[in-house]
Amino acid sequence: MAKGDVVVAVGTRKGLWLLRSADRQSWSVHGPHLLMKSVAACAIDTRGGHTRVLAGASYDHWGPAVSWSDDLGETWHEAPDGSGVRFPSDLGASVETVWQIRPDTVDRPGVVWAGTEPTALWRSEDGGETFSLCEGLWNHPHRPTWEPGGGGQALHTILPHPTDDSRIMVAMSTGGVYVSDDGGDTWNPSNGGITADFLPGEPPEYGQCVHKIARDAEEPERLFLQNHPGVYRSDDGGASWVPIADGLPSNFGFPVVAHPHRADTAWVVPLVADMERLPPERTLQVWRTDDAGGTWKKSAVSMPGMFYASVLRDAFCSDDVPPDDGLAGLYLGTRDGSVFASADEGATWSEVLSHLPDVLCVRAAVLPN
Repeated sequence: MAKGDVVVAVGTRKGLWLLRSADRQSWSVHGPHLLMKSVAACAIDTRGGHTRVLAGASYDHWGPAVSWSDDLGETWHEAPDGSGVRFPSDLGASVETVWQIRPDTVDRPGVVWAGTEPTALWRSEDGGETFSLCEGLWNHPHRPTWEPGGGGQALHTILPHPTDDSRIMVAMSTGGVYVSDDGGDTWNPSNGGITADFLPGEPPEYGQCVHKIARDAEEPERLFLQNHPGVYRSDDGGASWVPIADGLPSNFGFPVVAHPHRADTAWVVPLVADMERLPPERTLQVWRTDDAGGTWKKSAVSMPGMFYASVLRDAFCSDDVPPDDGLAGLYLGTRDGSVFASADEGATWSEVLSHLPDVLCVRAAVLPN
């Protein structure tokens, strides 16, 4: 495969697939990798001029681990017992699922973060081979009161700050948004303005069921958030949030994706009705804002009237194609095993794969030159 090609990793309930393309129109399909493992999190780390694919994969019998490949899936590796994502034995806890893998900034090429169920944050200094528990969050006095959401008690969003290594944001279901200004030693809830309709009374300090957060490409203090329910924006690094769902067919959904290079641009995938969780008009729809949530515009991914599947929080992403080389690409996977791609920022879509197992996560990257 040539340098500069786009790679898309698709994690499912039963294995990982890798899609590859030079033009983002025709795709070669490689996989399944890690067959018989449920891949709830994946990442493609291209920092430092090489490519590492990381997968949070679980065997039903032997539990979860972070696996990695440095040759685009030809071979896979896993840390020995005790040095991967494992709680110290004296804590009496065990990892059920790795729900998030997030490489840090280019200035810290060895640092990789992971988020798990039960709610915990992990840090690696060796590219995701071994991890240590972030004790500041694990020992937070709020942790005993964090409750599992419908998908479990998961830390599912990790956002290192692009210019300040001491700042990092996480989000969990349920618990909401927490921010650290000292590299993860101490944490404060940061949910001002976010509702929690499933709880009585005024919105609490924490306990919101946040589904996903994305950071603006040009304004690092601007963030987009999909909540249960609500779509929000923050212009102050998460200190406060304002609703921006007006114009959408529903304020419920799971993913939110920010444009990789352009300010004020983001996408969501609405679902109608909390308990039904079906696409509007039974059509898979992606909605885009170019003015930070002031207005929204729809693009349809599927034919109308017969689509019933949803898109999970980490099953939607953009690539990092440089703006001089074309428009940003978008990729999403559905719970009925379909994978769709757009090479024009969501204006048009094509189905790349179908009949996969339940798609849990999708990530894309350009191979380094």
